[in-house]
Amino acid sequence: MYQQYRDRVEFLFVYIREAHPRDEWHLEVNESDRVVVAQPTTFDERQEVAQVCAEALTLTMRCVVDDMDNTCDSAYAGWPERLFVIENGRIAYAGAQGPFGFEPEALAEWLRRHMGRAE
Repeated sequence: MYQQYRDRVEFLFVYIREAHPRDEWHLEVNESDRVVVAQPTTFDERQEVAQVCAEALTLTMRCVVDDMDNTCDSAYAGWPERLFVIENGRIAYAGAQGPFGFEPEALAEWLRRHMGRAE
């Protein structure tokens, strides 16, 4: 989706607090996926974990990190994952909260309807 629309839409990946850290709400699947990290307690630690995440996901879009007060997460109810389109300073599209409401195809359909087919 990013590759298809990046010439018409600015994409931004916002890394928020860790969803399943080993010291809080750890899941067994984290072990098999080799994603076992503690909840960062400093902004530097959060940046380090975000860097590892971005590399593991091979992100090519810009990635930013939420502050330790979780300002972005609180404003957008983004935990554990969520998709938004902000247009002219307003929320134009808000996907449901993940993991079950995380539906990139629904966003792709919205983009097709509002931006036209990608070249």
